[in-house]
Parts: sequence; C-alpha cells; structure tokens
Amino acid sequence: MRKFILTAVMWGIAASGLASETIEWGYNENNAPEHWGALSPNYKMCDLGKQQSPINITQAIETETKQKIKIDYKVSPHDVVFNGHTVQVNTQDKSDYLILDQQKYFLQQFHFHTPSENQIQGKSFPLELHFVNQDAQGKLTVLAVMFVLGHENSEWNKFWSDLSNKENDNKVLSHQINLDKLLPKKREYYRTLGSLTTPPCTEGVHWIIFEQPLTISNTQLSELKALLHHHANNRPIQPQNGRLVIED
Repeated sequence: MRKFILTAVMWGIAASGLASETIEWGYNENNAPEHWGALSPNYKMCDLGKQQSPINITQAIETETKQKIKIDYKVSPHDVVFNGHTVQVNTQDKSDYLILDQQKYFLQQFHFHTPSENQIQGKSFPLELHFVNQDAQGKLTVLAVMFVLGHENSEWNKFWSDLSNKENDNKVLSHQINLDKLLPKKREYYRTLGSLTTPPCTEGVHWIIFEQPLTISNTQLSELKALLHHHANNRPIQPQNGRLVIED
C-alpha cells in the first residue's frame, strides 16, 4: 500500500484527494495540460507555480568545477505497467540510487514521454525517459534522457515483452534490465530546479537533463505511440521565470 501511494504521488496523483477526485487528468482535449489547474484544487500549482517543468534550455551557466553525479543503478527493476498515461517500470527496494550534493536519492521508477517534454536549444526529441529518484525526506531528483531515432535499444524489448495493454495491470519482469544501457555514456548534463510534469505539478524537484541522447528504433517508438492511441503524452514548455540552468 505504501508503494502504491508513493508511486501515485510521484507520478502526479495527489494521494490525499484520490478518493474524491472525479475528473482524471490526461492529454486529451478536455483534460489536457492547459486544463489541469482547473480540474482539482490539488492541481492548482499547475497554473500558479513559478518553477514549472518542462523548459526549453537555451542558455546555461558553465561551472568551473564539474560536479559528477554518482549513479549506482545495479539491480533490475521489478515490474512494468501501462498506467493510462505512460509506460512505467517500477523498482521494489532501495538498492539503486544516485548521489547529488552529498544526498542519496533512491530510484523509484522510470517512465516515458513522446515527444520529449524538455527541449535543448529549441530542439524537441522523439522520446524522453525520466528516472524518478527520492531521498529519505521525500524530495525528488529526476534524470532525463533524450532519444533520437536510430538503432533499437536492447533494454526496451525486455520490459516491453512483459507489458500488458490493460491499464494498471502490473506485470513482473521476466528479464533482467541493464539500466546502464538506458543512460548515456557521456554524463554531461544541465541542472535546474523545476516541478513534476504531471499533476499535482509539485515544485522543488531537481532536474538533471543529460546532453547526450540515446537511440531507439522507429518500431520501438511506434509501439509506445500505438499504446497511447497515437496521442502525445508530453506537457508543453513552461516559462523559465528567471531560473538558472547550470551546465556540468
């Protein structure tokens, strides 16, 4: 039960309002991102927030001392689910983590958006992967990986083979996933503060957006689009409002 509530909060459902919520957010005409703030009082930050994500990275401050993130993803995730908004792969324990500013964040899940939510120099990518990590106080760090069309990704087929087309039908993974193959070899990144890109659009999220993209085949991307009935599941670019973007 705790795992369900935790995942729901991270993916953008306010647990406190779950029982009374009658209007589901989404990406269709009536529940699209521009309407999220009006769907529920729990989602008001989607309209009122000043540090909302995603953003278009056009300028970044390069630091003199490069800060490398320590990423220790070793254990294969546990299950995969289509939750009605995206394909999400969940972990089961606190074995995978990253260290940012001497703080340890444990990997909770990763999921996909098509096309990309964040942009780099105005460029949108066919796919964006979000690794969602949480520390002991509940603060979040999201690693964002961009994908371009090219060679297929070997790990994609492993979790896709277990995926159920039925919503919220979690399936335990039958193959081990090498998470390192879902991360770029070059770890230069942009760093900024932002929010969840889905309701309740909670702010105070650390964003790490890798510069180097990975590749995915057109067939693999088409599988996701077909599951989404060929609808996009990305939130539009939000105002930067003077936020600094650091390049490390």
